[in-house]
Amino acid sequence: MAGTWPCCPTHTELPAMPLTPAAAPPLTPAERLWTATRDQAVKLRMEGSGPGSETPLTVHQMFLETVQNFGDHPAMASKEDSRWVTVSWREYYRQSRAAAKSFLKLGLERYHGVGILGFNSPEWFIADVGCILAGGLAAGIYTTNSPEACQYVAENCEANVLVVENHKQLVKILQVKDQLPHLKAIVQYKDELQERLPNLYTWAEFMKLGEEVSDETLDAVIGTLRANECCTLIYTSGTTGNPKGVMLSHDNLTWTAAAAGVMTELVYGEEVVVSYLPLSHVAAQVNDLWISVKFAGTTYFASPDALKGSLGATLKEARPTAFLGVPRVWEKMQEKMKAAGAKASPLKMRVESACGSMEPAVPWGFMLANNLVFKKVRQALGLDRCKACFTGAAPMTRETLEYFMSLNLPLLELYGMSESSGPHTVSLPEDNAIMSCGKVLRGCRTKLDRPDEDGNGEVCFWGRHVFMGYLNMADKTEEALDQDGWLHSGDLGKHDSNNFLFITGRIKELIITAGGENIPPVPIEDAVKAEASIVSNAMLLGDKLKFLSMFLTLKCEADENGEPTDDLSPEALAYCQRLGVTATKISEIVANKEPAVYAAIQEAMERINARSTSNAMKVQKWLILDRDFSITGGELGPTLKLKRPVVTKKYQEKINELYSLVPEAQG
Repeated sequence: MAGTWPCCPTHTELPAMPLTPAAAPPLTPAERLWTATRDQAVKLRMEGSGPGSETPLTVHQMFLETVQNFGDHPAMASKEDSRWVTVSWREYYRQSRAAAKSFLKLGLERYHGVGILGFNSPEWFIADVGCILAGGLAAGIYTTNSPEACQYVAENCEANVLVVENHKQLVKILQVKDQLPHLKAIVQYKDELQERLPNLYTWAEFMKLGEEVSDETLDAVIGTLRANECCTLIYTSGTTGNPKGVMLSHDNLTWTAAAAGVMTELVYGEEVVVSYLPLSHVAAQVNDLWISVKFAGTTYFASPDALKGSLGATLKEARPTAFLGVPRVWEKMQEKMKAAGAKASPLKMRVESACGSMEPAVPWGFMLANNLVFKKVRQALGLDRCKACFTGAAPMTRETLEYFMSLNLPLLELYGMSESSGPHTVSLPEDNAIMSCGKVLRGCRTKLDRPDEDGNGEVCFWGRHVFMGYLNMADKTEEALDQDGWLHSGDLGKHDSNNFLFITGRIKELIITAGGENIPPVPIEDAVKAEASIVSNAMLLGDKLKFLSMFLTLKCEADENGEPTDDLSPEALAYCQRLGVTATKISEIVANKEPAVYAAIQEAMERINARSTSNAMKVQKWLILDRDFSITGGELGPTLKLKRPVVTKKYQEKINELYSLVPEAQG
């Protein structure tokens, strides 16, 4: 069932000035490709013809075009009292204008920030778009941030307004608001206010604040927006030092949304996505918000507990046409499906094992298997309408890729960074290679800097998706962009003969042993997880040390807050049962150094070491930690990427222990 979103006055009519690409406002004159200053424009990396030569658009132009062509089409859907409530593109635009007027009324100054701290929702989108229309800089803040981390972002973007989801997030801001001289107001968009405070508004109050601001006043502000000026900030997750504010221009967002959509053959007015990954991260924001604006898609908002188990139900109801999951999401799906498969009937298990054998020749039972398993699997996952299942934001293991391929659900890897407005390379259903990140985005270029004899070089980007610079960090901006304007990713990669890009390591993550060997950790870590299915996370150690060692965590159940518990997961339990081990908790295995489990992991290590190209690449020692890594523990970032410096600092004593226990002769 659907209705309209009941959150603001609907009397604002569409302005009579239809802005089309032909009527695009001029660009602000600029000589340089980058800046670190919020109110400076940049020179765009325009191509002379073909992809990359398109007329630059502002966010408002792109949005208005969609409203004019798909005004009555559903733009957003969210659950209200267990029923889906939809908002049309026309209504979404009206509410974004109403929010923009309210921001102006609250005193939002040009190029000042609006921080948004909360889970994905229509209000998140409306606040973001409204801020941009009012001439501000939209800045998502991770919901897992501490009060101090929230303060850093709000201070860095000189936020005039902070939009928070609920009381839990409000409390963080109240703890630091006295250190935020630019802050004028706070808006809470969910739940009733638990206390009345000056300059604190409910969403309904906020949306009415700007009723007296005229359309002419807002249109005058919108008329000053320029495609080569900043409109949004994406804060890096700060794995090393403070987060950096990645300045993205209107053109970065509008051009990238169009280029990515054209390359993946999106159809105007037909796409459906489910929004559940943090919108403060570039991948979710570009996928859920900006590509949907460009192609008039419909965004279904998952529940805040999506990653704790409710995502499956949302997928079944929304039935997205494309789905983006970080590797951990796909791994969790795989674990659940394997656990369910272990309880399946013998026929089903035979069919699944036949399909999972990865034989190049199609067995006689393939069509039977396809009808029996593949279609049912897609339906059971809510992916029956899905034209493409994407994975990105962190490396994916071969084992998981092959598992989904065996179910006729190929996972297509994307690669990019906040500084490239999201995607730089894309894998396509008809054009992909396992373990590769696909081919370069149309209209963009890749350069491999200083390649070695195997063709591995630093991956560098060129195109209109390359960011403007880091806010107030000219030195960091000059580190990221070379004199010619190429963006240096810090990743090592190589191309195959078909121009597929393979990421082979990360320069900063490279472990350089005391003997001077350069070792990329991810392939070794992935191999351990593939060989020993009880392992959840693996982290290779050995930088500036005499030999390699490794931290391991075991797969476990999470509690209602998503925190790891001591209870082994179904897959870990099955692993133990196969070894005749009755333990059900991590602590039991670690305390007793459970011989069968430790022996099985050691055998896995020996198989991996046997494949090593040199002694320096062999893992000499390993240790199982008492607790799995998590976002709340600080070891994983918001997209579940491993934060190596955090783990190193947290477990420094255990590292010292590992290395002092071993005679110096080893390695």
